[in-house]
Formats: sequence, structure tokens, C-alpha cells
Amino acid sequence: MSPITPAFPVTRLRRMRRTPALRALARQNTLTVDDLIWPVFVMEGRDAETPVASMPGVMRRSVDRIAKAAVEAQNLGIPAICIFPYTGMEARTEDCAMAWDANNLTNQAIRAIKDAAPDIAVMTDIALDPYNINGHDGFVENGEIVNDRTVDALVKMALAQAEAGADILGPSDMMDGRIGAIRAALEADGHANVTILSYAAKYASAFYGPFRDAVGASAALTGDKKTYQMDPGNSDEALRLVARDLAEGADMVMVKPGMPYLDICRRVKDSFGVPTYAYQVSGEYAMIQAAVQNGWLDGERVMMESLLAFKRSGCDGVLTYFAMDAARVLRG
Repeated sequence: MSPITPAFPVTRLRRMRRTPALRALARQNTLTVDDLIWPVFVMEGRDAETPVASMPGVMRRSVDRIAKAAVEAQNLGIPAICIFPYTGMEARTEDCAMAWDANNLTNQAIRAIKDAAPDIAVMTDIALDPYNINGHDGFVENGEIVNDRTVDALVKMALAQAEAGADILGPSDMMDGRIGAIRAALEADGHANVTILSYAAKYASAFYGPFRDAVGASAALTGDKKTYQMDPGNSDEALRLVARDLAEGADMVMVKPGMPYLDICRRVKDSFGVPTYAYQVSGEYAMIQAAVQNGWLDGERVMMESLLAFKRSGCDGVLTYFAMDAARVLRG
């Protein structure tokens, strides 16, 4: 029950808004560089980069350019960088074997970043969609995205990334049982200290479109992902998924997308009190950037306000394509 506020003029709530100093003293939530994880896209080539048309300001980079970008992020104080590979249709297969190849783009990028910027944590993505000719996060058999066979493949993918030097594994596939299987395999293979940030509550959202362009999945995807990603109408289910993933060995949990699901972030944090993150996804980023480019919004102010909303909702941090720009603002 909220406390009763004494009547005006004894209480003038505007008093604490009168100056920047007073506002700072009363501020409940703040955003720092420590709250940022920067998602990046890696592609084949050397000393190359290409823009993602649907994500203004976002680039696909070759491994050497990714390493240079990681150094810049480290110098800005960003604590973690998350790698997503761009894979053309010609490299995609039914068996998705490239997903656990020791020399695939992700694993090359992990090693390059660890060599160039050893103080930044390297996070990866675990799902088959960058390598799957069908564009799905799991194997497709007779039109069905199968669970258990996919989990076996995800375990191999996780071990390859851990061996390459990843600090944080991000299973984003939403298959049942994958966290427990990955955790058991890491323990058995000598990677007990590798951290899992589970995409625990990942919704079947329309906000992912630009990301699928960025990783080359738009042309590959057949059908939709509604049999394994969450129904946007559900919230209690998110708590069940988080509880399960924590019980299976996740160290941190994520809600995805971000701003349309801030209520889920708050429920997760209040219910479990564990490290909780959100992903400000490609569609959220693209909408803001489009409005900024049209002169409808103040880009810096909207960027910072949107990121602060995640902290207010209970998040400990956020994956955001704004990470570099926000870090520069925060460092002055």
C-alpha cells in the first residue's frame, strides 16, 4: 500500500526537481557503462565491413575489424561484447555442422577478441539459425522443429565456443532442456567456469526483422518460430521458464525483446532476484533510428531514456546496438 502524501502546500513534490543537484540526489535509477553489452555481427573477409541497411549505423565486420572494434569498446569501459555471425545461403546446410566447427566465424572472432581486448568479456549466441538452410533455431524434420536432436547439436556448439575462449554462452534457441544439457557438458569437459546467460523468456516477436537481415536469416526462414518462442500474450509462462533455466544451471537470464516486455523484466527481477538482462532488439533500435533520421526525435536523449527504462524495470544490464554511442555519452 502506498504511503499517504500530506496535502499541499506541506508537500510540494516539485521542490526535489528544482535543480540538477536536487534531481540527482533523488534519482532512483542510473545508467552506467557497466550496464552495456554490445551485439556485433561478424562476416567473412579481411579488413572489410558492410552496413546493415535496416539498422542505420550498424555494420557487419570481418574478424580483424571485429577485434579492432572490441579494443575500442574495451577502452570505453564496455564490459561485454556479443558475437553474431552473418552466414550466406551458400554456407547453410540441413545438418548445420558449421555451428560447432572450431574454425567457424564465431569461434574465429572469439579468439581474435580475446587476443586483442583481453579485458572485455566475450558472449556468444547458441542457436542453429545462422547455419540452418531452413533458418530455424533447431533441426526441421517433416515440418517440425525437433527438440532433443537440436539440444544435442547445441551442446556441441557450446563446447566449441567454450574451447575457443568464450566467457558467456547465450542459448537463444528456446529448446526445452538445453540449459541443463549444456551445463552438464561444460562441467564434464573442464569448462565449469564458463557462464550461461539464458534467453529464458524469448518471445515470438515481430521486432526481430532487421536482425534477421543482419545475420542473413530472412531469406532462409521457412514458416515462423511460434512453436518454440513464447506467445506475446503470456507472462506467467516467462516465470516458469526462468525458474526452469535457473534450476538447470543458468547464471543469468534474459528477456527478449526489451521495451515491449518491461513488465516481464520487472516480474522476473522481483520474483527471483537474479542477474536479469534484456535485449533491446533490432526492431526497437531501427524504429528509434528511423525517427531520429526523420528529425522527429532527439537521438541522444531518446537513446539514453530508452536504456534507463531497462534499469528502472529491474534489469542489471542490456544488450543494445546503442552501446558504443551510449558509452561515449556516459564517459562525457
